Amino acid sequence: MADPSAAGSPAADSPAAGSTTGSPTADPITRGFDLVIRGRRVLTSEGLRELEVGVVDGTITALAPWGTGLTGARTVELRGDETLLPGLVDSHVHVNEPGRTEWEGFASATRAAAAGGVTTIIDMPLNSIPPTVNVEALAQKRAAAASQAFVDVGFWGGAVPGNTADLRALHEEGVFGFKCFLLHSGVDEFPPLDAEELEKDLAELATFDALMIVHAEDARTIDEAPRAGGSRYESFLASRPRRAENIAIATVIERARSTGARAHILHLSSSDALPLIAAARRDGVRLTVETCPHYLTLVAEEVPDGATAYKCCPPIREDANRELLWRGLQDGTIDCIVTDHSPSTPDLKDPEHGDFDVAWGGVSSLQLGLPLVWTEARKRGIPLERVVGWMAQAPAALAGLPRKGCLAVGCDADLVVFAAEESFTVDVNALHHRNAVSPYDGKRLTGVVRRTYLRGTEVDGVTPAGRMLRRGSA
Repeated sequence: MADPSAAGSPAADSPAAGSTTGSPTADPITRGFDLVIRGRRVLTSEGLRELEVGVVDGTITALAPWGTGLTGARTVELRGDETLLPGLVDSHVHVNEPGRTEWEGFASATRAAAAGGVTTIIDMPLNSIPPTVNVEALAQKRAAAASQAFVDVGFWGGAVPGNTADLRALHEEGVFGFKCFLLHSGVDEFPPLDAEELEKDLAELATFDALMIVHAEDARTIDEAPRAGGSRYESFLASRPRRAENIAIATVIERARSTGARAHILHLSSSDALPLIAAARRDGVRLTVETCPHYLTLVAEEVPDGATAYKCCPPIREDANRELLWRGLQDGTIDCIVTDHSPSTPDLKDPEHGDFDVAWGGVSSLQLGLPLVWTEARKRGIPLERVVGWMAQAPAALAGLPRKGCLAVGCDADLVVFAAEESFTVDVNALHHRNAVSPYDGKRLTGVVRRTYLRGTEVDGVTPAGRMLRRGSA
């Protein structure tokens, strides 16, 4: 599926008859393929290689050396400027359907995902109505998504005050873990946990080894910080200080340590917390961490006053902080990069006044995550392999999806044809996101997604073929 905000020519796609396959270590054997993709740059778990990829029934069944001559019902010859990647996994997406479908929806969100090279999303338990805090709400989410998803979709459950007894049932129904907030979530139907409730729920999750993912900002610290009223970004930044993140992360670490549960820090923006996180891991705390494209590509010094499209919580911080986050990725303290796609209708961003205090906090970037991160990574000499590791393999591992995020025999044939050196200018009105609100409008980015395949079939944006994923069976 072509990225509508970028010009890009598709790879040649031609039918072929017959079938011969092989592997890099075995002689060719006769076999039928549904799809064969040949490329000089194929990014496998072993690095970039010249390969022919054979697909049968939606699964990668052969990786043969270039020139083997695999044939199948369809054959795709990649162009010289194209790299074949595994489909990305975005484990932090707010689709908001049902209940707030005017903010986003499964059809628009999954079209955007496919156009950005994302073949699997895990949907957050809010801001839909009802939130996914019990089995009944999960069933409503699945019913809403099942007939209109263009990529595969899984679901997080929610941990809120009073639903501890629902957590095991949600786990058994296949959610990938549980999200909680440590301060007001922005919507009243998804209230936060206090430290004692967090520990209680972590102890419960430890009994069946489920994952708690945490929006880690300390409510008291933010209550005591200056208010963000007005259009000055500097005032908004002061209202969400790094200290709020650092204190909350320390709380999560200590509760995870005492219960033995698995915990994950969402959307890390404060680089101050990196030494604390690294120390906790050395101590054996079962902790993982993500960050997001907006923290890696945008800086507070360049956010215009009144530009509420940039508002997110925790906030975009200073350039020096950004560079330390990149360092945290490179040294392994931060595990993965996911978008935290958190859209809203344009009016909720208060475009008339540009007041950061009243504007909705969230950045829409589901379609743009890969070129955003790649544009910055290549400036720092970071290879594409590492970017894909952070955006495909690591989120798949976090969610427990062994067939996703990796281009290897036995994995789902979720594949992306990527022109790594082609540039484009973001046109927010050409994106598939339901609402045309983005801080990236007009930015020049490098890296164009030319085609996306879901289990060996090209995503066309017309015929939904996404599956509903369950933990343990995906």
